[in-house]
Amino acid sequence: MIDRDIDVTTPHGTMNVFVTHPEEGGPHPVVLFFMDAPGKREELHDMARRLGTAGYYVLLPNLYYRDVREFSIFSGDPSHTPEVMWKLMASLTDELVVGDAASLLAFADADPAADAGRVGCLGYCMSGPFSFAVACALPDRIRAAASIYGIRLHGPGSPADRAADATAELYFACAELDQWVPAEMVDALEAHLRSVGANARVERYPGVHHGFAFPGRGEAYDKPAAERHWERIHALFARNLG
Repeated sequence: MIDRDIDVTTPHGTMNVFVTHPEEGGPHPVVLFFMDAPGKREELHDMARRLGTAGYYVLLPNLYYRDVREFSIFSGDPSHTPEVMWKLMASLTDELVVGDAASLLAFADADPAADAGRVGCLGYCMSGPFSFAVACALPDRIRAAASIYGIRLHGPGSPADRAADATAELYFACAELDQWVPAEMVDALEAHLRSVGANARVERYPGVHHGFAFPGRGEAYDKPAAERHWERIHALFARNLG
């Protein structure tokens, strides 16, 4: 595997990005991996590598780059507090992340190791709706998109408003016991996607909590559910990017 830390120029500054992909067999389909609220960290780098070993060129950006180059609520840095995390999270919008995705794709377009004609995206928690929004805003680029226990997926101002614009296959993994994502929202999302004819699947993961896919999330981590989500992601990308 080849791992790199790179800087990508955007209209808002310099975005630091972790890139991982196989050494051989390229060019590889591209996956945009959007971080969760606690920040870009080694746990996510390892998850990106798991995708990379399956034959993908994975870009994991620091979405907080407009304010900080490094942030992780788990870093032990006393300045990396929950209060700072909430402020950073609130600074992001769908429109900003769609712009960041366009900058990432421009970088991938110029890298011979990447096949940027085949692109998927993936987001966890706060970035579930970002992955959804990018698929809706860039239908000519995104073939598959996944949201894993994503918040804010349906309701006023959510990406669901533009779901009919997406041409990608969409996948939503929703935890049954998610304090941030009520079952009513999941039901409404599923009904809305059906009503607009989206190529989408909403899957409920019974008995698990928000964060179930992260090994570092303590009691929230659920290995069987985590492995199921990997199975779904690999199948989604294989169908659409393979």
